[in-house]
Amino acid sequence: MEQIIFYILAVVIIGMAIASVTTKKMLRSVIYLLFVLMGLAGLYFLLDYNFLAAVQLAVYAGGVVVLMIFSVFLIHHIEMELEMAKTLKKVIASSMSLVGIATFLCVIWNYDFKVVENYNAIEVTTIGEKFLSVGNGGFILPFEVISVLLLAAMIGAIIVAKSYKLTDKNEQQS
Repeated sequence: MEQIIFYILAVVIIGMAIASVTTKKMLRSVIYLLFVLMGLAGLYFLLDYNFLAAVQLAVYAGGVVVLMIFSVFLIHHIEMELEMAKTLKKVIASSMSLVGIATFLCVIWNYDFKVVENYNAIEVTTIGEKFLSVGNGGFILPFEVISVLLLAAMIGAIIVAKSYKLTDKNEQQS
């Protein structure tokens, strides 16, 4: 049963990823990306990485995609169509993607994975203590940097949206 769920999730992720980069509508592209991120969370749940799946849903599907949707609403019209790449750029991007996939598969097939027999699950409290720790091995600084980065992205999106609207008003008045 798990294998069937894996293949269903894999097909959904691949299909939505292709749809995300090939659609002309910007809002649809972001929504397809949301489905890709939710499918990845499904894979994490399938692997029994519940905490990682929850972080995937909360941070990426919940935070980053919502920020992208707000940016789309602020900067562009909902029905705005994206410019499609020229054939040469599509060929170059496709060939680079194939090289990346080949490299990835080569590394995976040649790596000697070791099975850990006595795997003790890390408790959520331990993860929380590491995230909030300021000492050696703590992750509080990266979280603060990410929050400042997201804040800067939101401010930048608002500034770009306002300048875009001002330019539109000036062109309409001329």
